[in-house]
Amino acid sequence: MAKFDRHPTVKWWREQATSNPPTSSVLLSSEALRSLCIEAGADDVGFVEIGRPAIADQRSDILRAFPPTQTLISFVCRMNRENIRTPVRSAANVEFHANYDHANEVARSIVRTLDQSGVRAMMPGASFPMEMDQFPGKVWVVSHKPVAVAAGLGHMGIHRLVIHPKFGNFISLGTILIDSAVTDYTHPIDYNPCLECKLCVAACPVGAIAADGHFSFSACYTHNYREFMSGFTDWAGTIADSKNAHDYRKKVSDSESASMWQSLAFKSNYKAAYCMAVCPAGEDVIAPFLSDRKAFVSEVVKPLQDKAETIYVVPGSDAETYGERRFPRKTIKRVSSGIRPKSIQGFLFGLPILFQRNQSEGLSAIYHFTFTGSESRRATVTIQNKAVQIQEGHLGKADLIVIADSKTWLGFLSKEQNIIWALLRRKIRVKGSLKLLQAFGKCFPA
Repeated sequence: MAKFDRHPTVKWWREQATSNPPTSSVLLSSEALRSLCIEAGADDVGFVEIGRPAIADQRSDILRAFPPTQTLISFVCRMNRENIRTPVRSAANVEFHANYDHANEVARSIVRTLDQSGVRAMMPGASFPMEMDQFPGKVWVVSHKPVAVAAGLGHMGIHRLVIHPKFGNFISLGTILIDSAVTDYTHPIDYNPCLECKLCVAACPVGAIAADGHFSFSACYTHNYREFMSGFTDWAGTIADSKNAHDYRKKVSDSESASMWQSLAFKSNYKAAYCMAVCPAGEDVIAPFLSDRKAFVSEVVKPLQDKAETIYVVPGSDAETYGERRFPRKTIKRVSSGIRPKSIQGFLFGLPILFQRNQSEGLSAIYHFTFTGSESRRATVTIQNKAVQIQEGHLGKADLIVIADSKTWLGFLSKEQNIIWALLRRKIRVKGSLKLLQAFGKCFPA
């Protein structure tokens, strides 16, 4: 330790610390901080205090990543709209990734300047990469969308994208965590720029967005993110399950293999994002839509609807039925979502995400689950009126009771355990009609 104390850098730091105490406790000027962010390349900026109720559900994750966080800087970077609107999805993906890279560089520049000023700051990524050691659970550090809404940078449209009042939804979002408070925090704008024109509903090839505002995460995730995360693991499983190259080529076309190579060699490609492409909201965006709606639909929406392409759906899902009915020119390909929960908590968390409301039509049932073994848990799953509710413990009178060894149940979900074998070995026990168990499975295809 004595040798360490004599190190020139250590001696210099101690001298500086004595004569120049840290400034992180100083209240930062929000006006100056905004100017810094704009000069670094951000197009709009807002500030949210760590104690804001609107971000309470992610506060613990934020503080785990950067414990001294006092303020979240939320910023947006504009995209080039026509690149997103074109049916040429390679051009759209160039824009997506270039803008994400730009947002990260903007954040790095801001963090560097703050650090030189004695303010501690940390930048979670604007997009990928993320914390894949936690997959398939929550893999992101900060949920940029609710932070942006809290900061007054827009509101969520029915397509679940933040719509900026000026730039529309053609933006990338970034967040920076700093250890200082600021003089003035920003707050949500008093109106939603979303026009509820339903063009996003009309353009989505898998029906992920319903006219009544319902959003199917599973449908969007399975198709749009086919070459990300779970889609990749499903593709890798297809390779492993193939007997030889000929068998593989029967399952995966050459263009699909080449597309996966492109995603691996460069950056993962989004398959659609048509909801963003067709959105006309925002002061800088809305003029063509208001001037001639018919022409706007013909020029922007119809080419995406008519594009001949492969649509990825889970067998038996609402997306499969929707795609076959609405888009005859598109090819439906049945795949696994690749989502395999690794814990009972993950299973319960994933139920609302995987739920297929149209497959539940006519079903009204209460399920009591009791999990034993390595993970002990009791839960109630209620399905009625095409909606699902998950609650802790056993509530109400059950129509079906399932008692299962947790490892066996997770193995069954990942198709590594045979349900008949599990029932015979009493690793899974069911009290009630097995038809209700079948109906349950139909509501949550994966």
